[in-house]
Amino acid sequence: MKQFTLKNGIPVVLADMNGTNVMTALILFKVGSRNETQSINGVSHFLEHLFFKGTENRPTTLDISRELDGLGADFNAFTSKDYTGYYVKVASQHSEVAIDILEDLLFHPLFDPEEIERERGVIVEEINMYKDNPMATAEELSEELLFGAHHPLGYRIAGPPENIMKISRKRILEYRDTYYHPDNMVIVLAGNLPKNIRSVITKQFAVSPPARRKTPPYKKFIYTQKAPRLLLEKKKTAQSHLALSFPGPTYTSKEGPAAQVLSTILGGNMSSRLFINVRERQGLCYYIRSGMTPYENMGACTIQAGFDTKRIHQAVKAIIEEIVDIREKKVTDEELEKAKQYITGKMSLRMEDSENIATWWASQALYYPTMESRESALKKVLAVTKSQVNNVAKKTFIQQHANLVIVGPYSKSQEHTFKKHLSF
Repeated sequence: MKQFTLKNGIPVVLADMNGTNVMTALILFKVGSRNETQSINGVSHFLEHLFFKGTENRPTTLDISRELDGLGADFNAFTSKDYTGYYVKVASQHSEVAIDILEDLLFHPLFDPEEIERERGVIVEEINMYKDNPMATAEELSEELLFGAHHPLGYRIAGPPENIMKISRKRILEYRDTYYHPDNMVIVLAGNLPKNIRSVITKQFAVSPPARRKTPPYKKFIYTQKAPRLLLEKKKTAQSHLALSFPGPTYTSKEGPAAQVLSTILGGNMSSRLFINVRERQGLCYYIRSGMTPYENMGACTIQAGFDTKRIHQAVKAIIEEIVDIREKKVTDEELEKAKQYITGKMSLRMEDSENIATWWASQALYYPTMESRESALKKVLAVTKSQVNNVAKKTFIQQHANLVIVGPYSKSQEHTFKKHLSF
């Protein structure tokens, strides 16, 4: 891995890979829904869509997609709560063209008023699509419950439809200029890189981005929860979906590796405790999993599952039992070793792909004080002890910090029966 900074201040990371004929160009900006206010919630995601709607050199969406399709490229963008990314993945011989297109998309967009108006309807339909997905709804609501509906970490990434329909072009551009600049981004190229790649990047991005600005600080989250919370989202479904969230580690938390091991043992794979004891032995669900989602300042530990609507109480009870068990008893030597090997193996598989390598280095560049290699990160995982896992479990699975969302055919009058499960 090599790093350098362009004269205009943009950091660049080059990760050359052997044994592949593919290159991924990724540009990541440190901005997402946690940077928004309620009145413009959804603007980060809206902006992501608009960059593909025409540029000075490629005036229409068709011009962009036709050229990328002509390269056989994979290309897309994504918005999260704290970052937005844009990537093009191509055969290495097309590297220069891919970089040119990516630079053109991000720094020479037209933001045509007619395209903006058309895209409003597209995004509203995307919001409606997720509303019809109870699994996605449960996950979104659990973080809204954990962080609060009035804190940016609790906002939905796509925002409410009313915001999308009313936000002005002027406000969208102001937001773009506030966060899309050299001090708030990184360019990462990973894969089989041409020998002249540094000069290509230097020439392509030399004067492209807008002038530097001071990025506004994100709103920090102050944790004050003192009692478990429950939300029943009534929806006519054939299967109930739940999400149970607790506060989790941040990006740079020293407890991160132990939390990763804990989550793997609890519900990270098909031999995890939740999968075996809740799905295989009791036949209560099809999918069940746990995961850690880090953010700056605070993160989330979330368990998700889908159950028979008539057996939901048995299911919630079974999950709580597993949480209490892993909190009160140390994990076994065998569980610890298998979790470490699982994490190591999955990391190795991901790092065969240039897109995943680009994402790794981009997140390291934006969120960590020093960039850490995969090998260094794995050493920390392999050094995790049973006591460290147990300490994280005790710190994480606190009854007063539980946030349970259930999406299914249940009324508010049934809340008291579900709340009984949250006394653990």
